[in-house]
Amino acid sequence: MLFQKILLSFAFLVNLGLGILVYIKAGSNKRVNITFSILAWASAGWALSVFMIYFFKDQPLMLFWGRMSFTTSAIIPTAFLLFTILFPRELRRINSFKAILLFLPAILFLVLSFSNKIVTSLGDGPQMFIYGSFYPFFSAYLTGYILLGFLILIKTFRNTIGFERLQVKYCLLGMFFTSSLGLLSNLFLPMMGVSKFNWLGPSLTMIMVGFTTYSILKHRLMDINIVLKKGTTYILLLLLLFIPSFILILLGQKIFYGKINYLFTIMMFSVLFLAAILFHRIKPGTEKAVDHFLFRDRYNYRETLGKFSKAMVNILDLQSLLKRIIETITQTLGVDKASLFLLDDEKGGYNLFESKNIKMHAPAPLLPKGAPLPVYLQKMGEIVVREELAKGANLPELNGVIQQMSLLEAEVSIPLISKRQLIGIINLSYKFNKDVYYHEDIELLTTLANQAAIAIENARLFEDLKKSKSYIRRADRLASLGTLTAGLAHEIRNPLVAIKTLTQLLPERLEDEEFRNHFLSIAAGEVDRISHLINELLDFAKPSSPKLEFEDVNSILDGMILLVSTESKKKHIHVDKQYAPDLPSVKVDGEQIKQVFLNLLLNAIEATPENGEITVKTRSFLKPGGEPYLQVEFKDTGCGIPQEHLEEIFNPFYTTKTTGSGLGLSISNQIVLDHKGYIDVESQVNKGTSFFINLPVDQDRPRRRQTDLETQRTTFFEP
Repeated sequence: MLFQKILLSFAFLVNLGLGILVYIKAGSNKRVNITFSILAWASAGWALSVFMIYFFKDQPLMLFWGRMSFTTSAIIPTAFLLFTILFPRELRRINSFKAILLFLPAILFLVLSFSNKIVTSLGDGPQMFIYGSFYPFFSAYLTGYILLGFLILIKTFRNTIGFERLQVKYCLLGMFFTSSLGLLSNLFLPMMGVSKFNWLGPSLTMIMVGFTTYSILKHRLMDINIVLKKGTTYILLLLLLFIPSFILILLGQKIFYGKINYLFTIMMFSVLFLAAILFHRIKPGTEKAVDHFLFRDRYNYRETLGKFSKAMVNILDLQSLLKRIIETITQTLGVDKASLFLLDDEKGGYNLFESKNIKMHAPAPLLPKGAPLPVYLQKMGEIVVREELAKGANLPELNGVIQQMSLLEAEVSIPLISKRQLIGIINLSYKFNKDVYYHEDIELLTTLANQAAIAIENARLFEDLKKSKSYIRRADRLASLGTLTAGLAHEIRNPLVAIKTLTQLLPERLEDEEFRNHFLSIAAGEVDRISHLINELLDFAKPSSPKLEFEDVNSILDGMILLVSTESKKKHIHVDKQYAPDLPSVKVDGEQIKQVFLNLLLNAIEATPENGEITVKTRSFLKPGGEPYLQVEFKDTGCGIPQEHLEEIFNPFYTTKTTGSGLGLSISNQIVLDHKGYIDVESQVNKGTSFFINLPVDQDRPRRRQTDLETQRTTFFEP
């Protein structure tokens, strides 16, 4: 009987406390919280009433608390039904009149419970009470309201999604456990004359109240399947560990003291239970403290590797990444020698990319794909230790692996695996202190290897992207060359015709000094013009690696305007040059900036109708932060760009022209961004377009801000 009393008192306290908590936390769904609090408090009153029945031995008091249990339990079905109508966020509106109608049965049975209509008197034997004439109606009310509430919850569950659906699922689960067992133990069994389990129903209300409280107050709910899994696990642990412990405590008292004290047994069991919970909670902190104070070195390198595994995914340069991996591992683990091999599909093996203190012997530092070590690592997919392999050296498969690890001076070989393929190998020698690699070391290196494989794949993808950009720029450059070459062929042919004509007349007028002088001046000028055009074309076509040098932007513009002069003359377009005098030199890659200027000039010529005008301006200006910038403006009188297209013109492959790849502006924008500058554009349909190339005068100083791309307001000054 003591167990029932403890459980009922605990259920009373839990239901009362959770009801108060939900009431205090009432926010926007105040009616939901209040209704649930009434349900929780009614459940607490029910548990208290049944506790009092077992607590008192006086029959009048037992009869009073028996009737009180029906008084409190009469409120539960109505509160439950009203809660299911409102839960989870008052999806259904219910006015005061309907609420009163719902509460009428509860009020009726609450009044009748103090008479002999529901409980007449105390029973004897297994039957605790003699029931009155209204007990069947009370049973029908209780069962009907609870079933109706379940139907409403199920309908709500079907109509909700996401977080609300999970809330209803929690509520359904808690209500199901409580109502199914509660109706059986406190309604159906008493109707058959068995009342000894009537303590079970009010005790189980803790499950309903607990689950529903969690679903109301918790913002991030755990998956219900995990709850069931953990619950089942804890129950099994209780059965396997605590019940035998409970029995041993009882047997120990019987053997040593000759009697059993159940209160002492409950206290000992509670101490064991509390110790088990606290052990699980304080274990991680204790381990960390022991590592920190007694094994400081191991604690430090574990922390260092943990931080590094998070940081290295942000390193996109492959060589820097590999160097960082080797340096971090060797420094933190105290390793003298290390090497890192990466898969090179073109060479058909694993090439040595980074190493420390390794003297490679013949053959060359390239491991073929079919070599013993890569094959074994691909097969095993885990870190291998040479000493452990040596224990099975009698196996032919392992002999080759051990021999190859010895040649590489590797005590440990770490596979780098991505998409189930071995993409690299990290080899580590002995530690400085000749210590072994512990299980903890292997676990940390395994975690690091997984992170390193992802980081290496990201770095390689980034390198491929850079190569692709380079190929696209080269393709756009060749397309521009094609356009220029066609025009230059005509431009070169004209002076050659003049020179040829003069050459044919020269024998006849050789003695004419005036003709000779005129011929020489014209021929020299035309030859210089052809030479200048060809030199500009060759400079533009010549591939070169990016090189930042101080350049005169005005001179670069003159060369590009000369290159497009043929195209502009075809359409009789006047190119007006408005250069700022004494423009400061700017540090740029001349060949890349030529590509930008040439692309914008060709676009302007194509967009401008015949007899139009293109204006090229240069100026200096100070940004609001005081940073000096140089600006080049290309303004045409062409068709313009609609406002809705201005945000898309820099996207790759986007073009409004019938011909062209749509890459020119995208490449130009990327080149300017690489120079820490930015491009602005203004356009009006049928009036023209202006492109503004803004380049920092000091490459090392400026830091582009988001406002650079959003505002075009600048403060100009004359240099």
